[in-house]
Amino acid sequence: MKQSDQPEHKTGSPVNAYRRKFLKGLGLLTATATTTAVATAARTVAEPSWGGATLRDAMGDFFQDQYQRMTPQEISEALARIERKAKRKYEREIQCDNTPPIEGVVFGYALNISKCQGYRDCVKACVEENNLDRGGQMEYIRVLELDKNDRNLHNADHYYNHELVPQPGKEYMPVQCMQCDDPPCVKACPVEATWSEPDGIVVVDYNWCIGCRYCMTACPYSARHFNWGEPQIPSEELNTDCHYLGNRPRMKGVVEKCHFCIQRTRKGLQPACMEACPTGARVFGNLLDPDSEIRYILENKTVFRLKEELGTEPKFWYYTD
Repeated sequence: MKQSDQPEHKTGSPVNAYRRKFLKGLGLLTATATTTAVATAARTVAEPSWGGATLRDAMGDFFQDQYQRMTPQEISEALARIERKAKRKYEREIQCDNTPPIEGVVFGYALNISKCQGYRDCVKACVEENNLDRGGQMEYIRVLELDKNDRNLHNADHYYNHELVPQPGKEYMPVQCMQCDDPPCVKACPVEATWSEPDGIVVVDYNWCIGCRYCMTACPYSARHFNWGEPQIPSEELNTDCHYLGNRPRMKGVVEKCHFCIQRTRKGLQPACMEACPTGARVFGNLLDPDSEIRYILENKTVFRLKEELGTEPKFWYYTD
């Protein structure tokens, strides 16, 4: 059963809402008069003979409000549209939920560099779990190969392709979205299509994104990715357990990013990348729980964060044994 209860959010600017609809409208419809006529027909005719459910869903998407301002009924309708569109495109039934944040939980991640062996099992699991585009080889996680004790990421090899890993004299550092407490990507978005949730996850409303890519420019970790084409996912590989703010099928022309497997973690599960790690290098948990493993690591290990001097306050730490 879908959960439509909404957490409290800051209301977006009406000016930004208008700007977003105007900008996206330029790319989708050719004339305001035509848009108004079609939208009116779509609302008043249940199954118009000249368009049917497909057109009605397209109109519903176009006039859909920003997620944080949608009513529970509007969210329920949006989830149903997502499921119908997936059925038409992939011939698969998906379940798209709207599971809210867990009260008293702020998620954080820690990664033990001394345990990571560069296998990239985390990358593969992330791609499969989060319905990432196979055609463009989109990956939320990049595993960097570095000389031991070299922390200069400019010297890292992002594309190593050895027959065997780990290589002698090398160490490996996975990087992904840092889920910043003060995310510059959020500040850069002109239409408020991205924001930080109460559980610390920085999310994207794909339907509200206008594809300007300002957030990508602002992100100091290169953690955001743009869909230049329609994402390609083999039907048999589609993950049918989805979340509106997470791994639901995306569209061409929008930005996406790691969301801590929101479809899993808000149900008490671990991220796919952590479950897939064969060496136990990854630790995920609730930063507000004093008895959690991640709190033990932060309080008892020597930890560091990437580009900490920027003041973005990442919730992703690294440490060694």
